[in-house]
Amino acid sequence: MEFRFETTYDKNAFTAMARTLRKTVRKKHSRRSHILGGLVVALGLFFLFLPDENGIVFDSSAIITILAVAAIIVVFFCEDQLNGLVAMKRMLPGLEKDTAVFREDGYISENAIGKSEWQYSNIHAIAETPDYFIFIFGNNHAQLYDKWHMSGGTASEFRSFMEEKTGKNIEMLDK
Repeated sequence: MEFRFETTYDKNAFTAMARTLRKTVRKKHSRRSHILGGLVVALGLFFLFLPDENGIVFDSSAIITILAVAAIIVVFFCEDQLNGLVAMKRMLPGLEKDTAVFREDGYISENAIGKSEWQYSNIHAIAETPDYFIFIFGNNHAQLYDKWHMSGGTASEFRSFMEEKTGKNIEMLDK
């Protein structure tokens, strides 16, 4: 059996990869960062409403505190999009479109730069979203395959194939 994927690495793809890394291999680090960020926001808000010796609640430094708290809150809600954009900016030209063919002994990925052969044993973890299969190789490295541009079988058949080849369960993530 041979599966084939045509994948475009765009903003949505990079956001999905960033989110998947955050929810799998970076889970503990992400939780600690959110706790620390929440404490900083709470302290910022506490000191923002703390009156000074003249009884003034807001002074000129309050603007800096408000901006810092707002920036942290924005990052909380947009962290996957921000991480995805950073990764997309670091991508080498020619890697935007990828064709991958999965066979019994490994898979081949081809793009404008060249062709690479991969072994299933190098995959650390696999996740699945409604749109993508995501292979995780480490804390900062992943590959993504678009389920909507797949041929050679169904998503269910590919899921079973990958679980058999890697010996790993595929973690299902919602969008």
